[in-house]
Amino acid sequence: MPAVFVHGVPDTPGVWRHVLARVPRRDVVTLALPGFGCPRPAGFAATKEAYVGWLVGELAKIDGPIDLVGHDWGSLLVMRAVMLRPDVVRSWAGGAAPIDPTYVWHEAAQIFQTPGMGEQMMALMTGDALRERLIAAGLSEADATATASRVDDTMKGCILPLYRSAVSVGTEWEPDLGRITAPGLVIFGERDPYVDWHFGERLAQRTNARFILMKDCSHWWQCERPDEVVRELEAHWASVAGRSAAPA
Repeated sequence: MPAVFVHGVPDTPGVWRHVLARVPRRDVVTLALPGFGCPRPAGFAATKEAYVGWLVGELAKIDGPIDLVGHDWGSLLVMRAVMLRPDVVRSWAGGAAPIDPTYVWHEAAQIFQTPGMGEQMMALMTGDALRERLIAAGLSEADATATASRVDDTMKGCILPLYRSAVSVGTEWEPDLGRITAPGLVIFGERDPYVDWHFGERLAQRTNARFILMKDCSHWWQCERPDEVVRELEAHWASVAGRSAAPA
């Protein structure tokens, strides 16, 4: 019964290293989104639909049921996978990303979604420039440096079509939130600069999930508060195991 971790943008599986160093369970799988620290397969469209299809395919290769964990774009993909394939999931956890038609994409996302402007921004996204932006967004200097060092032309070439396919993702996917029946955990940082935590609270209400607000925490809760995140994940998994073991 593995735990499968899915990263976001502009990250790689390395973003989970602080959490994985503290998680006592060893049945852990980390997935790398195609093009994010790994090759982009020939013909891969890098749209949200392509990444959902890829994730569902990867989950089908794993003996389940699975405890899914996602952050940022990984959280969006995790929730969509749970909507489409509830049979392979025991539980899910995610955050730092909303599925809500009232959510307005943050400034950087809107630039990515704009033809011409997005390409210009990618050209200016050097390692040093990105590192400074990540530090300003709440990452430590060490984590920002590690993250920026992994952003290459392949990743940049995937980010633009992904964001451009997702202009209306909230409107498209919100109606299916009711299809999520697996126990969920939603984690948001109180000071997330990309999405207000109230969207996380509403997401938890819509999916009957438990909501955790990390006080004085920014976007990358798995880097900023790994001890707290692990405690919450362990409690989440234990509650699900207890529920599964309860007599009918």
